[in-house]
This record gives sequence, structure tokens and C-alpha cells, in this order.
Amino acid sequence: MDENNEETQQPLLTTNTTSYYENCPGCQIDLFKETNPRIPFKLLFYVWIIVLCAALPISSLFPFLYFMIRDFHIAKREEDIGYYAGYVGSAYMFGRALTSVLWGVIADRYGRKPVIIFGMITLIIFNTLFGLSTSFWMAISTRFLLGSLCGILGPMRAYASEVCRKEYQALGMSIISTSWGIGLVMGPALGGFLAQPAEKYENVFPKDSLFGRFPYFLPCLLISIFGLGVFVLSFSLPETLHNHKGNDEECHDSYDKPEMNEGKSLVSEESLLKNWPLMSSIIVYCVFQLHDMAYAEVSITTGLFLLQNRAVAQKQRGAANGISMSAMSFFKAVGPASGGSIFSWAQKRQDAFFLPGDQIVFFILNIVEVIGLLMTFKPFLAIPENLIS
Repeated sequence: MDENNEETQQPLLTTNTTSYYENCPGCQIDLFKETNPRIPFKLLFYVWIIVLCAALPISSLFPFLYFMIRDFHIAKREEDIGYYAGYVGSAYMFGRALTSVLWGVIADRYGRKPVIIFGMITLIIFNTLFGLSTSFWMAISTRFLLGSLCGILGPMRAYASEVCRKEYQALGMSIISTSWGIGLVMGPALGGFLAQPAEKYENVFPKDSLFGRFPYFLPCLLISIFGLGVFVLSFSLPETLHNHKGNDEECHDSYDKPEMNEGKSLVSEESLLKNWPLMSSIIVYCVFQLHDMAYAEVSITTGLFLLQNRAVAQKQRGAANGISMSAMSFFKAVGPASGGSIFSWAQKRQDAFFLPGDQIVFFILNIVEVIGLLMTFKPFLAIPENLIS
């Protein structure tokens, strides 16, 4: 064997029983975690701000979506506006459902950082174009492309689990959930306050101005400007993926390093689809996400994120989160589309004897919630062994 190649395989720094490689970003993160027992506030801030930016475009359209569909003049009757609005609301999730596994695999192969940076570029471009939509098909196309090309959230969930020591994993997952929840609150606030500015703030925005001709552009523009700042910030992210070609067993990860119990690894590296702790938590997650636009419960999501990331090793974590995102996005796509149809139907039965009008909508949502609750109990929901050891 060539001596130079042999030397490149050798670890350049060894601490206790752990070996690190100088030019491997994953090793640098692992060394940082081992030598710094404190909470990595700076890295968690990066996670928080990027997830917040990714969440804002998802919900910012809902306050003005009804009026946008009305202005497109595609609905023949006012009662049908909710039907078309549901499809625009679902387009983002449908696109994300189709590509999240791919983005997860790419993140496992080439790193979390490139996927995050590309996702920010996508967000800036297509969120801006959505605000400039002049037809129903332009709106649905830009939302679909935004969802399919912005693969940020899955890699960010993997990233948050990899920059924290094991004792801070729950904190890292809660940062994801909290930032996501804040984004889902701030998004509608921005959309509702800034949409149609020429009608609300005539002294500031004349009707013949850009914002008068495109009444839903202003909230999208501000979110894209914020995204531009986050895009620049994302270049400061340290990568967490290991890229050296040494013995993988030498590589240390305080989170997913195989812990042995009677000779068996506590972290499954089998086929992800056969990993029941992973798949059961994904299924429960999807059921709760089916009505996430109506109800959002931050603690359930945090717990399920933790279960999903603990069930796999690092080399599978991007793909695992991609499967989770694809499945969840499909359910979130079905949710608004079905909700829009149910809402339109509910408007036509205002005088019904049993659950008239909007009452039937909330009744159906509560049924879904009960089903999700029952699925959180054993034997359906399996707990990864490294959480109960």
C-alpha cells in the first residue's frame, strides 16, 4: 500500500479512545462537543433563525389567500373560493412531499450545508415570484416549486441533532419546534398586516404603485429580504458530516455512536423502512400534521423529532428526516385541500340539524386528533432502545 495514502488514513488527533481527523468537519464538531460540555448557543441560534425563515413563507399567504383567489376570478361562485384556495395552500406541501427524501439523501452524501444554502436561494426566488402572481396557475406553480426545491427543514433537523451533546438533544429539537411555531405565527401576521397595502395605507402606497398593481407582493418581498440575510448567515454554518476515509468505527459522535448492549448496537443501521421505531414515530407525526394548519402542538412535535433522530445513525439521518418530511408533507398537502373542500361543503349546510356550518369542520378535526392520541400508546409507537437504556 502506498505510504502517503496510508498516512492520510491515520487520525491526526486522538483523545482517550476517540480519533479525529483534521480536515473532517464532522470530526471537528465531535471534538467541539467532547471538549465543550456547555450548550452550543451560537449553533442553536443558527438553527433557530434558518428554521424561522423557512417557516415564514408557509403560512404567510393564508390571511390573504381568499382575496388572492377572488382577484384571479377563477371561482364561478363565492362558495368555491375555498376549494381553489385549498389547492394553492397544498401545492407547497405536495412539492415538498415529492422531493424531501431526495434532499435528505443529498444531505447525507454531500453535507447539510449545501442543501441549506440552495434551499435559501430557492426560498428567495420563488417566494418573491409568488407575491407577483397574476393568475391561479402562476400562484400554484410558484408554491409547488418553492416546496419541491427548498429542502431545508429535514437537514436542519439532522443538523440540530448533530451539533448538540446527547444531554441537549431535546433542547435542539425544541429549538426546531419553537422556531417553526413562531414562524407559523409571524407569517400570517405579516401576510394579514401587509397584504393589499394600497387599500389599507393609501397615503404610503398609491394605487398605481408596484404594490397597488401587485397587492400581495409586499409581505412576500419582506420575507424574501429576510431570507437574503439568512442566506448570507448560512455560509457561517459549520458542516457536521464526516468526510474522511478512515475507519468509521474510530469516528466519535456523542449522539449516535453505537452503544453496545449484549453485543448489539442500540442504533439501528438496517433499512429505514424496516426500522419500526423510526416508522412508527413518522406515522404518528403525520397524523398530527394532517390538521397542523388548524391545530399546532409544539411538545408533540419536539418529542417525535427526538424519537426519529435517535432511531438512526448519522449516515442515515438525512434520509430518515427526508422520509419524515415527505410523508408529513403529503399529509399536510391533503389537509388544506381536504379542509378547503370540507369548508366549502360546510358553508352550504348552515341550517343542517347535526353540526351545522363550521361545526362539522371542527368535529372532523377532533376525530383526527383522537386517532393521533391513540397511536401514541404502545404497542404502536416504539421507542428507540438508546432512549430507554
